[in-house]
Amino acid sequence: MKVREDQPVFSDGTVDLEAWLARVESKTAIVDEEELLRACRIARTAEQEADHRANEWGENTSAFKTGLEMAEILADLGLDQDALVAAVLYRTVREEELDVETVKDQFGPKVANLISGVMRMAAIHHQQKSTKVSVFGQNETQGEAVRKMLVAMIDDVRVALIKLAERTCAIRAVKKAPAARRYKVAREVFDIYAPLAHRLGVGHLKWELEDLAFRYIEPQDYKKIAKLLDEKRLDRQEYIQKVQSLISHEIEEAGITAQIQGRAKHIYSIWRKMKRKNITFSQVYDIRAFRILVPQVRDCYSVLGIVHSLWRHIPREFDDYIASPKQNGYRSLHTAVIGPEGKVVEIQIRTQEMHDDAELGVCAHWLYKGTDAKKASQSRGYEEKVSWLRQVLEWHDELGGIDEMVEELGVDVTVDRIYVLTPDGHVVDLASDATPIDFAYKVHTDIGHRCRGAKVNGRIVPLNTALKIGDQVEIMTGSDPSPSRDWLNADLGYVRSSRARAKIKHWFKSQDWDINVRDGREMLLRELRRFNIANVDMKQLAQSVNFNDEDNMFAALGAGDIRLMHVVHHAEDIANPPKEKQIQFKEAKQQNHTSDLVIQGVGNLLTTIANCCKPVPGDPVVGFITVGRGVSIHRDDCVNLLQLKSKEPERIIDVSWGGQVRTTYPVELLILAYDRTGLLKDLMTVLANIGVNIIGMNTASNKSNNSAEMTITVEVEDLQSLSRIMALLSKVPNVADVRRVYTKSVH
Repeated sequence: MKVREDQPVFSDGTVDLEAWLARVESKTAIVDEEELLRACRIARTAEQEADHRANEWGENTSAFKTGLEMAEILADLGLDQDALVAAVLYRTVREEELDVETVKDQFGPKVANLISGVMRMAAIHHQQKSTKVSVFGQNETQGEAVRKMLVAMIDDVRVALIKLAERTCAIRAVKKAPAARRYKVAREVFDIYAPLAHRLGVGHLKWELEDLAFRYIEPQDYKKIAKLLDEKRLDRQEYIQKVQSLISHEIEEAGITAQIQGRAKHIYSIWRKMKRKNITFSQVYDIRAFRILVPQVRDCYSVLGIVHSLWRHIPREFDDYIASPKQNGYRSLHTAVIGPEGKVVEIQIRTQEMHDDAELGVCAHWLYKGTDAKKASQSRGYEEKVSWLRQVLEWHDELGGIDEMVEELGVDVTVDRIYVLTPDGHVVDLASDATPIDFAYKVHTDIGHRCRGAKVNGRIVPLNTALKIGDQVEIMTGSDPSPSRDWLNADLGYVRSSRARAKIKHWFKSQDWDINVRDGREMLLRELRRFNIANVDMKQLAQSVNFNDEDNMFAALGAGDIRLMHVVHHAEDIANPPKEKQIQFKEAKQQNHTSDLVIQGVGNLLTTIANCCKPVPGDPVVGFITVGRGVSIHRDDCVNLLQLKSKEPERIIDVSWGGQVRTTYPVELLILAYDRTGLLKDLMTVLANIGVNIIGMNTASNKSNNSAEMTITVEVEDLQSLSRIMALLSKVPNVADVRRVYTKSVH
């Protein structure tokens, strides 16, 4: 069989728009005929007024006529009027004969958004690199990544369908173009758009795109199979009529209504089967093939029984895609039998709904977009189809080794994906919150190790910037590998993928022990200063985190084997040890009241957190009995508390944190910075973005040295959240230091 080659609707320079509209209306419902005709007239006028330039195929193909052909293709798929209007205008906009704003003014934002979406997909056309390889020698990983990126960019599935229609017109139009141009278009169609049509379940376009692309990529094989099909055509038709009559008679006898038709033979699928199974043309079963359409699913299995009772079936050639649909949602029964004269016959059995899904895919659900309640309820099928599409296309991820695979399955497998471009146009898929560092390590481990900065869409950005779909990312590298230890600090947000984090940890582990000791010591001392934790016995601290000596602890910190905050927690316990004995008594019963603190020896009293030191859960605390305000809770090293203890020791009581602690606690932070316009706004934005509540603030600027000192009181849940807040604030430009303030002198 020869591939479908629709002749243009127009053979001369004129177009009968009324006749064209009648053809379109015979295929799909048009709500407003005048609007569609108006789009055609605007496209034609825009083309007449524009300078004619050679298009991508080196020909002066009419953007207006291409738009009409695209609309007819979409009408065959049953798409709605907005999609058809967008198709009519798309090539005119792309050729810069019309701008999107004009489209928006004339036809509304829905049509304009569809065209803009297709334009975004067109960007991939310019990025895609074509290489002259055989059909089975393509870079499948890269092709799949491009197809995923295309679909991820689509908010409305009609965008993909319009693009498929445009590429169908493109490959039809290159029939008389030079061989190099034909190959380039065919390669792109075969690698990207035919598989995309398959993912969308649009067999109606998939087969045509594959056959036409195959024709230009492997012209000799194409011609050979086409010739063999043509030579056997008459004998095959007579045989098919004979078998069809037998099947039809048996189905009627069983009281089942069915449509029986010869199935179209696709040259590429025949060639692929010959290559895959290493068989000759005469051994390909689906050269003699039928499709049987029945009303209900149960009829599918009834007809299958009838066919198998007539002829012996070939077990290895039976597939039940109704019970186990293909990944793109395809459903049908496939079987092959030894028919009359000992010839193999392939038969597909499905319902009309399954057939519509197979031929039209997601487009089939546009047929449900009616106004009555019954049809409106069926439109849910379309939304479900799109939801399924995204699940199918986002499952795959390349994993480095078994360790990374285990961690990835536990952490990253359920997240959404984004698809970004390298400077050369290759596609890299990442988790939805990925950063340039994640990107660098995904491209190559050495690039990650040598990463010094990044450009996104040509602009330098911070390395913890969240990437978006379609971003073009360029990594700026140094000559020597030297990852930053800050990248492993989860609070700073530099690395989101477990794979990148594992590679960074591995690099540090491989460094000299002395370097890890030095870096680990510097990390810990810097963190202790930030938390105002002093007088820590390092040997005791090392033993508390299960190391023999402090150097081994420092080395583990430097190599990333233990978390910094884990050590900080132990350091705070050592520097400020809790009371050795804290005997808890039962709290007095009070209706609808539970205390955050267990008060030693006096029952359940009103408690308040002291403003001078603002202790948080985990801090060692002491209570002071006030007059009229219950028990005031202080850190046990608070300067004010020490003075109160010397003056009124009888009012000091032991307290400890209870099981039910407050949700948040106030903490005072001191921020030292070089003053600039917008500094306070940037700090507030950081806190707002992570949902931190600010309950107090005091700022002071020193004009003489252009410095700023800010005291901010925030509510935190624990030391871990406090660490994250301080880490993020310290990364704001011009901030020199962020530290916790928990003591104040009494004046």
